[in-house]
Amino acid sequence: MASAFSHALVAYVIGRSHLWTVNPKRFWILTVFCSIAPDLDVLAFEVGIPYEHVLGHRGLTHSLLFALVFGVGIVRFGFPTVLLKSTEGKKLVAHFSLVTASHGFLDALTNGGLGVAFFAPIENSRYFFPWTPVKVSPIGISSFFSEWGVQVLANELLWIGIPVGMWLIGIGLVSGRKEHHVRP
Repeated sequence: MASAFSHALVAYVIGRSHLWTVNPKRFWILTVFCSIAPDLDVLAFEVGIPYEHVLGHRGLTHSLLFALVFGVGIVRFGFPTVLLKSTEGKKLVAHFSLVTASHGFLDALTNGGLGVAFFAPIENSRYFFPWTPVKVSPIGISSFFSEWGVQVLANELLWIGIPVGMWLIGIGLVSGRKEHHVRP
């Protein structure tokens, strides 16, 4: 998996790519939460569910169907005054679904693990993208305080941080504004 830092960074730039009219604090908290929520499946290890199981790591919670259902749930319960069928509701569902799905996309760029079950629960095959330049991240915070953790963060700076930085510069150039704001 990519590190939680990279997942949150990608979610941030996705959020900055559009002007939002919802509560900014809630929007950003839920954006970051959606970017890392798929990795809650690591708890499966604690209850004996094997990695390759549909409920194992990079299984159902990394699927596109999960991302869509999770995005709907986040909008429904995180923004209860926004109607799901409204234009704003549809944009928010698309945003939170994309941010959640971005987790699996980043993981499919890594060079380790069993791949990502993009089509679970319908089909549990695991996939990587043809190009996997991102070093797989250690599981657990303490592992980041090691040579492996430092190597992963340096690698992610190159393969994720630089493209995200360029994306942010592009947003600034296209929008003609230095700041994107969400209404309080």
